[in-house]
Amino acid sequence: MRHYDAAVFDLDGTLLDTAEGIKSSVGYVIKTLGLPKVSEEVMRSFIGPPMQKSFARVFGMEQKDADAAADMFRNRYKDEDLFLAAPYDGIFDAVSCLRDAGVRCAVATYKRQDYAEKILTHFGFDRICDCMCGADFEGKFTKSDIIENALKYLGVSDRLRAVMIGDSDNDALGAAGINMPFIAVTYGFGFRDADDAAKYPNVGIASIAKDIVRIIL
Repeated sequence: MRHYDAAVFDLDGTLLDTAEGIKSSVGYVIKTLGLPKVSEEVMRSFIGPPMQKSFARVFGMEQKDADAAADMFRNRYKDEDLFLAAPYDGIFDAVSCLRDAGVRCAVATYKRQDYAEKILTHFGFDRICDCMCGADFEGKFTKSDIIENALKYLGVSDRLRAVMIGDSDNDALGAAGINMPFIAVTYGFGFRDADDAAKYPNVGIASIAKDIVRIIL
């Protein structure tokens, strides 16, 4: 018997390697605003969290300046860099396998709703996911809010029968915030290895996409 009725996936670092596009647009903002150059590690830290929070954290910006930088990023990203991404090895087959086994699949991402739908449709995930839930235009949703929206769409009321899959502490904490099981993946941007992922409550750790199927089924 399968362990869960629904699986909710993060996007950046879990379904898609979006590093190239995000780093390109962040670099554009840094250059345009004349901000100090940052290391590759710091640049990668922009992938996943809300963009305005990352600009505030890295450059010590006031809220209004961080919001303006995030708006500049989004305009560049949607027009130039959105599709500079690639699905992780085996992930499309893994989600398809879950669907074939009767597990309903959804996406919960900090990407804005319209960007999430556009990029997921471009790479074909709209065909195997029941819903794609992203951030609101004001950036006020927490990760828990976005996961909740996905569960509501799926009609899942028992959170213990659903599982969140993600590569970062944002995903782990988002799931914990609504008492939902969590599977950590270590092939993305956040968790460096199993020991790093094990710092957060989880029901399994996946080093490759196929591991997700094994844990859920």
